[in-house]
Amino acid sequence: MTSFDFHLDATDGEARTGRIETPRGTIRTPAFMPVGTAGTVKAMTTDTVKSTGADIVLGNTYHLMLRPGAEEVAALGGLHRFMNWDKPILTDSGGFQVWSLAKLRKMTDEGVTFQSHIDGSTHSLTPERSIEIQCLLGADIQMILDECTDYPATREQAQSSMDLTTRWAKRSKQAFADQPHRKEGQALFGIVQGSTYPDLRLQHAQALVDIGFHGYALGGLSVGEEQGAMLETVEAVAPALPKQQPRYLMGVGTPEDLVEAVRRGIDMFDCVMPTRSGRHGQAFTRHGRVALKNARHGADPRPLDADSPCEASNLYSRAYLHHLYKSGEYLAAMLITWNNVAYYQWLMAQMRAAIAEGRFEAFVADFYAQREASDIDPI
Repeated sequence: MTSFDFHLDATDGEARTGRIETPRGTIRTPAFMPVGTAGTVKAMTTDTVKSTGADIVLGNTYHLMLRPGAEEVAALGGLHRFMNWDKPILTDSGGFQVWSLAKLRKMTDEGVTFQSHIDGSTHSLTPERSIEIQCLLGADIQMILDECTDYPATREQAQSSMDLTTRWAKRSKQAFADQPHRKEGQALFGIVQGSTYPDLRLQHAQALVDIGFHGYALGGLSVGEEQGAMLETVEAVAPALPKQQPRYLMGVGTPEDLVEAVRRGIDMFDCVMPTRSGRHGQAFTRHGRVALKNARHGADPRPLDADSPCEASNLYSRAYLHHLYKSGEYLAAMLITWNNVAYYQWLMAQMRAAIAEGRFEAFVADFYAQREASDIDPI
């Protein structure tokens, strides 16, 4: 059985390309993980997700612990078998969802008590329970329980949140080591907090490196700050993280965010944007975004992208997709989401190739030039 490992194959400036090896397969980096929050990438089958080139998907501790339950999923053979996905899965610890969705949450040093957004029932999530749930699910990459810091946050609030996450990180690592449901080759990532204060972020990065994890994530971004603040934080912190371990920017983002974060040394991403946008009639293409709900597309016979290998992108006209969306047909969300996830995977593949060939800055210039030359819907 292959253990968890990361191989850095090439760099171009700060941009990196490599491979994360897991018992369930290789994850090519930079990698975008489609979000399968509740055991499904919304509006897609697992075969369709695979067809886009995705090496890994994301599941979520918070949602799966509430419904159907971690023990129930484990009894059915684990999350991979449950959702018919045989490649790697990363699970978020639930910290972000508790922060963003839960009602009447109460945070203490022990953990967080909250009311479910589904039915108002009361639940407790501690670092130990989060790791137990992730091991019951069978996640290949697991995340420590963290406190997602509010934005904006005072320096004192950011420091307090960061310190709590450090204490939880130590407990998460111990729980991971002690967990009887853990399997060979599973990995645990730390999550760097500190809001948009670079010195706090650097302090926290060092504290987590001292504890020691298989990889490191930047959390608490994409929570309301401007893109510039997010990128400044990434630029400050990424070089301080170990070069021979994966770097993961959580919850990001737009295609432009991905390009700029890769430019600054990030290896892994997840975001609901391609799937959520697909359900709302917005398509991503190499030329920019297409708002298919707009009337201008109602008589357009062109596909979203005639050169794409994705059937959703090259077989169906914009007029047809506009009709499906305006008619409320389920197929609209399925096709547009498929196109979007395929585009995101294409974008990551293009960046991997550009880094390997030492032409990443030329790729970035072309990426923006194609958007400026397009006549499709503005961002």
